Amino acid sequence: MANILTSLTKTIWAGIALTILFIIYYISTGGALDAAFWSTILRYAHVLAGIMWIGLLWYFNFVQIPNMPKIPDEQKPAIGKVIAPAALFWFRWGAMATIITGLLVAYLNGYLIQAITIGLIDGVAKHTAIGIGMWLGTIMFINVWFVIWPNQKRALGIVEADADTKAASARTAMLFSRTNTLLSIPMLFAMASAQNIWG
Repeated sequence: MANILTSLTKTIWAGIALTILFIIYYISTGGALDAAFWSTILRYAHVLAGIMWIGLLWYFNFVQIPNMPKIPDEQKPAIGKVIAPAALFWFRWGAMATIITGLLVAYLNGYLIQAITIGLIDGVAKHTAIGIGMWLGTIMFINVWFVIWPNQKRALGIVEADADTKAASARTAMLFSRTNTLLSIPMLFAMASAQNIWG
């Protein structure tokens, strides 16, 4: 077991293997590979991607940003050159995967247009809730790709920028990251309530 757990790649593959075993069990007990099954698989992928995205958003805001002033200056390059770029890679691609799988889930389940229009077409509360969640998530996605990431590239020195530009970019990235943290709280409520309160 230690051989598996000391390698992230092996750990991930072991998790995938256990998930496949669970799916095989589902099929062997009479489960059908129908639209509901594929909807479940897409929703599962949506939740996994969302955990990656929001988990890293909260890591930045609850752990990294508040603790950066406590890190000695000689140790800060390790964060800026190694940890932050890796976290930002998974952060932005987690956002992309969350948006794509979320749209596919809505399409496959036949409520994409109703959600995009926030339930105004049919007046269904579930579509209003999921639509609000989708729009908040979309705003957050736009912030990640078109504000946070370009500013982080300058702040971290991934692209050339002078000291003043780096400082301004770091502040802009932080403020939009905080905006996404703020939006993530009602977004998650909208998504969960659509499945449970109004589902």
